[in-house]
Amino acid sequence: MHIMEGYLPAAHAIGWTAAAAPFLAYGVKKLARQMREHPESRLLLGASTGFVFVLSSLKLPSVTGSCSHPTGIGFGTTLFGPGIMFVAGFVVLLFQALLLAHGGLTTLGANTFSMAIVGGLVAWGVFRAATVLRLSSGAAVFLAAMLSDLATYVVTSLQLALAFPDPAGGFTAAAAKFLSIFAFTQLPLAVIEGLLSVLVMNLLRAHAAPQLAALIAPADPADPNS
Repeated sequence: MHIMEGYLPAAHAIGWTAAAAPFLAYGVKKLARQMREHPESRLLLGASTGFVFVLSSLKLPSVTGSCSHPTGIGFGTTLFGPGIMFVAGFVVLLFQALLLAHGGLTTLGANTFSMAIVGGLVAWGVFRAATVLRLSSGAAVFLAAMLSDLATYVVTSLQLALAFPDPAGGFTAAAAKFLSIFAFTQLPLAVIEGLLSVLVMNLLRAHAAPQLAALIAPADPADPNS
């Protein structure tokens, strides 16, 4: 999903940075409030951010100028909500660009928008819908993580298609091409990410139930520990 440094035209890079900025400003306010009202959640936030960093560093070659990997955003969103994960995702992408040459500074806005912002919003919407429908905690976390991952790659495909439309079929043909290529690697990765997120959540419920109960994100209403 990470679009590499210098790959997007300058106007697109600036446009995606501008689009991401208000979401990050909102996320910073949410993060400050979380740290002020629930300082005990710092350890879990650090672990969630580390989870994003590790998973999103496991890249596989994919569409030219980009790559495939899990994102980890969906898991963190089920704990902290989307706003805080906007910031966590941005920080992870910034460090990966500076330390690992994974992604880039000029494409930081586009990568943040697809992974942290859209991925977070989709995870949050799916998780809320699953809890309203009274699905099990495991099913809610799995669906949130898997669909957040897939949504990230849909947006990345649209970003690439917008920047590099097909000479004959334009934006639509280019989007179909990018989506079809990503599908080979990303569909299995999304399922694996969903299963891994459920596993980690179960471990947290077993060993850090009090800390989970203090977080802002709603959990399974059928779970007495939530």
